[in-house]
Amino acid sequence: MSPLLEVRNLSVAYGAIEAVRDITFSVDEGQIVSLIGANGAGKTTTLRTISGLLRPTRGEVLFRGKPIHKQAAHEILASGIAHCPEGRRLFGRMTVEENLQLGAYVRNDAGIEADMQRVYELFPVLGERRQNKAGLFSGGEQQMLAIGRAMMSKPKLLMLDEPSMGLSPIMTQRIFDTIKELQAGGTTILLVEQNALAALALSDRGYVIDLGSTTLEGPGLDLLADQRVRAAYLGEG
Repeated sequence: MSPLLEVRNLSVAYGAIEAVRDITFSVDEGQIVSLIGANGAGKTTTLRTISGLLRPTRGEVLFRGKPIHKQAAHEILASGIAHCPEGRRLFGRMTVEENLQLGAYVRNDAGIEADMQRVYELFPVLGERRQNKAGLFSGGEQQMLAIGRAMMSKPKLLMLDEPSMGLSPIMTQRIFDTIKELQAGGTTILLVEQNALAALALSDRGYVIDLGSTTLEGPGLDLLADQRVRAAYLGEG
């Protein structure tokens, strides 16, 4: 069976600067797959290219066996890929409910209200404060809303970019528990996360990105035990 997502020899440039160089990886249906690496390694650029916000200079992206790297971002979203971006990017002057409704804008089925209730079950604070403006929420609550908004498109693949950034340890654990719960519910996850320890412990498979290229890959727990990974990303000599 072919992977749900395949990234083949992907290269992406900002003008004359090549940010991603021949990255190759795949995500099987039902998996959590992590991309780890230092700041500037090309992880966010990779996600932005998969979601159609950037165009590759070389290589291709296949989703369910079909190339999507030339499609518009809204077409990629409608095909089943949702992107929860770094920094959350909520509409701060809009309410929780309005942000969630925007997440479902590519849908016209009858299940939108039920899926919104599912988000409120995952994150009860959002249900309690559904008429409050998103800009008034804490960082952790905003991250919950950003994940909920992405889930409202009913994705087959959810891409999360630095979901624990700026959060307390307790809130970080809450977010990672939710990621595992989403996987159990049938959502495939592609995770970019600087907390390499937590990400690899959670992941079925991981890839190490360095200077725009894939340098290591393997099961998450195997990478977690790799001394090269531990020295570079976990501060162990």
